[in-house]
Amino acid sequence: MTDSELAPLLHRIADALERLAPARAPINDLDAADAFVWHAEREWLEPVASVNRVPIGLLCGIDRVRDILLENTARFADGLPANNVLLWGARGTGKSALVKAAHAAINEARPDLRPAALALIEIHREDILSLPLLLALVRDSARRCLLFCDDLSFDQNDASYKSLKAVLEGGIEGRPGNVALYATSNRRHLMPRDMIENERSTAINPGEAVEEKVSLSDRFGLWLGFHHLDQETYLAIVRGYAAHYGLDQPPDQLSAEAGEWAITRGSRSGRVAWQFIQDLAGRLGKPLA
Repeated sequence: MTDSELAPLLHRIADALERLAPARAPINDLDAADAFVWHAEREWLEPVASVNRVPIGLLCGIDRVRDILLENTARFADGLPANNVLLWGARGTGKSALVKAAHAAINEARPDLRPAALALIEIHREDILSLPLLLALVRDSARRCLLFCDDLSFDQNDASYKSLKAVLEGGIEGRPGNVALYATSNRRHLMPRDMIENERSTAINPGEAVEEKVSLSDRFGLWLGFHHLDQETYLAIVRGYAAHYGLDQPPDQLSAEAGEWAITRGSRSGRVAWQFIQDLAGRLGKPLA
């Protein structure tokens, strides 16, 4: 076989071997962005160029919890002690929106921190068991990292909450000083009430069984409660969105349409207000940019 005939064969063999080789581990660069999504199966922090969020000034009706969260986050960004935070309460009331808005507000208020601004890392509920691996990746970083888990909760026979308990407080290594965990949940104790009641009725020692289940939420130093909105707060959110995005509508008509929209949805919340604004912007032919 001549050299000219051998070369293509060798290239094909090399290509086949490369396809059979294990995939290369992705590069985790915490300087690549200010926000990331953790992919446990690939052990990869995916940079997020643009976070889906609203300005913190548009979040109405949650002034008290907003100020508490901003203060805690500011201390954390400045290298001072800060608590893990559990934001719990009614659906659609701005829990996850506040976390993302607070992260942006802190970084915007501290341009001197760049390029090592506060990093936001989203970890999915189903990847909680990989949390020790994620902490090992960020432990030695100079960046301070907010780990964010949206809609965190646990059901019957789900033992992954024990891993989270050890990571938050009580493990040998403990939580790294450059990491804080912010989680949102519809449940104050992260578990359904019937699950807790079942423990009371079936356990040999009901008190100890319930303590085991609810002690996870105790690992969060701050509990911030979110509750259903009254009519005026809901309409204030709608008016704020409409003014921000330049949606010209007579005030009375805007309030009437927003109220009717809430009735059809069966609730008043920040999420419902945003959905109404999207519908209104579509009808008026205006993009929400």
